[in-house]
Amino acid sequence: QVQVVESGGGLVQAGGSLRLSCVASGTTFMINDMKWYRQAPGKQREMIATISPSGVANYGPTMNGRFTISRDNDKKMVNLQMDNVEPEDTAVYYCNVVVLVPGSGLSYYWGQGTQVTVSS
Repeated sequence: QVQVVESGGGLVQAGGSLRLSCVASGTTFMINDMKWYRQAPGKQREMIATISPSGVANYGPTMNGRFTISRDNDKKMVNLQMDNVEPEDTAVYYCNVVVLVPGSGLSYYWGQGTQVTVSS
């Protein structure tokens, strides 16, 4: 069973930085895209960024260059560097891992989320 675990959330002041990490385990199959989402109170979950196995990154339409996604394939890890954070970045941040299962196609796995709170 694939497990996805996020870490690195917490309380940070506006203008500061935070680095989130996510590790996938429990599979020997190829990990395809790795993604970060967030969900603020009362709002829909939105996609922050996605990164391909070769390292090509794409960012959601509401992102403005303050966040950077990266991955380490050997460690099955994806990171999200958050710089110059704003109170509006307060949300639960989720990692989503896409696994290519031979004969079955793509399977999607979510982590439990990590809370990020930005104080003004």
